[in-house]
Amino acid sequence: QVQLVESGGGLVQPGGSLRLSCTASGILFSNYAMGWYRQAPGQEREWVGDILRGGNTRLPNSVKDRFTISRDNAKNTAYLQLNNLVPEDTAVYYCRTEGYWGQGTLVTVSS
Repeated sequence: QVQLVESGGGLVQPGGSLRLSCTASGILFSNYAMGWYRQAPGQEREWVGDILRGGNTRLPNSVKDRFTISRDNAKNTAYLQLNNLVPEDTAVYYCRTEGYWGQGTLVTVSS
């Protein structure tokens, strides 16, 4: 059974940073691209970026100067590094692969 577990969310001040993790089980992790999404209150889920099997990353222009994605295949884990956070980044952040979603981790940016 495929399972994705996100962690690393929390409360951070504007300008701060967080690193989110997504640990996968039930799949041969290195064979899969991993995607990150977020959903702010009252808004639709938004694509934040993904990392391909070979390590190439794709991020939308809206976040690519502040967010980075990486992966550690030995740990079955993908990471989303969030830098220079602003209140508009407040959302539940999810990882996804092949139609499977994690439960999400909440990031709150507030002073």
